[in-house]
Amino acid sequence: MIGTKTRVSTAWLLAGAVTLSGCSTLDSIGNTITGKSDVPVGTVGNVQGFLGGVAADEPQAALTGRSVLSAGGNAADAVTAMGFQLAVTLPSRAGLGAGGACLVYNPERSGPGGGVPEAVLFQSSAPASPGGADRPAGTPMLARGLFALQSRYGQRPVETLIVPAEQAARFGVVVSRALLRDLAVVAGPLSADPGARAVFFPGGKPLAEGGSLVQPELGGTLAQMRVAGVGDLYQGALARRLEDGMPAIGGGLKVSDLRIALPRFAEALKLPSINDDKVAFLPAPEAGGVATAVAARIIASGMAGGQDLTSQAMAQSINTAAAARQGGNTETLLAGNAPAGALGALPASTVFGAVDRNGGAAICAVSMGNLFGTGRIAPGTGVLMGVSPGRAPQPLLALALEYNPNRPAFRAMAGGSGQAAAPIAAALGLAAGLTGQLPALPPEPGRATTIACPGYLPKASGSCAWTTDPRNLGLAIGSN
Repeated sequence: MIGTKTRVSTAWLLAGAVTLSGCSTLDSIGNTITGKSDVPVGTVGNVQGFLGGVAADEPQAALTGRSVLSAGGNAADAVTAMGFQLAVTLPSRAGLGAGGACLVYNPERSGPGGGVPEAVLFQSSAPASPGGADRPAGTPMLARGLFALQSRYGQRPVETLIVPAEQAARFGVVVSRALLRDLAVVAGPLSADPGARAVFFPGGKPLAEGGSLVQPELGGTLAQMRVAGVGDLYQGALARRLEDGMPAIGGGLKVSDLRIALPRFAEALKLPSINDDKVAFLPAPEAGGVATAVAARIIASGMAGGQDLTSQAMAQSINTAAAARQGGNTETLLAGNAPAGALGALPASTVFGAVDRNGGAAICAVSMGNLFGTGRIAPGTGVLMGVSPGRAPQPLLALALEYNPNRPAFRAMAGGSGQAAAPIAAALGLAAGLTGQLPALPPEPGRATTIACPGYLPKASGSCAWTTDPRNLGLAIGSN
């Protein structure tokens, strides 16, 4: 709760926190690790007692992340596996063609980041020379972004984290309601592409709930990355295969575009909070970061005064994001005085995150630039291409992570999706995670994902809980 001095209670966790979650999306836990396990590292069941927790907008990806934690992986490992799995189970928002950003935290001062959250930025870029491309694609940055995060913060071999997604693509997964919801929106245009039609309309009919989603070409691409390395998609055989497929789908990308498309680590935008805590947000040029910070400050002020300032926070976050995209100064915008502005139509995004038993945490927001991206799959790769940022507005990526630099310890994190409502969703999710009181449901189409340990990790695992938006179709889960 940025800018207030109110101390929050964790009693809501013991009472079930019914205001935070729909059925089966909140898992509250109280045990700590009870001892060493006879199950080897890398096998589910290695961790005994408190695992940590995960949350995602698609249930199968969340289960994959939980398995990684159970097998001895940390939050960075879990988020990496979840991201690759989402490329299979929710390609409408998180295909390999997506771009995005993450906040990642390791509480150890001697570890990566030095006990301070970092941002990992891997937004898509436009083709340098799209030529006559009728539907230019953005550089597919999901794999490179996840690899960068995991290489710096993870502890399991990255190839083992690709395996669940590879197997899911090769052998099929149950079609989720989350994917079907997105498919219903764009079924007509999507069915025009032969590659997309073969995957999402098998036998000439759209996928149905409970059916199987099989993507053998995507499975082959994931296998190639597992064996040859993620870099193969950017400067190896897979990169050349992507370039060769561009004329057929009007994508315009070349190997030279892929080679120079690199993720980067950046210092997070950080603001003070209660109890000597700080809250990290995505830094400029990501407009969603400062917009989320402004919204969080207004929500906190309202809660301290017993007011619901959701509408004001929503309006000011939009003004702030619009001004940030016009080059506004971050420090000036943080004062909350951005002029009235508009963002127009924005693409959908999705959020996923994890916290481990040691207080390590990572949360990401990614987007295809449009539901199902360009709607075209690069032949021979199974990769659904994202939209070039030169052809469409960029999504607002809204993430927040609260920590205490003195303890040092993790306290809470939240992410928001839902176009222009993403920043207010993240701000409300963070407030709910810290206090147990959701000031209001995020305005439509905003959705919040929250993981919170108000008693701090790694010490007070019994204070932890996780939730997805009660109107959403995702899953939040942990275990003791």
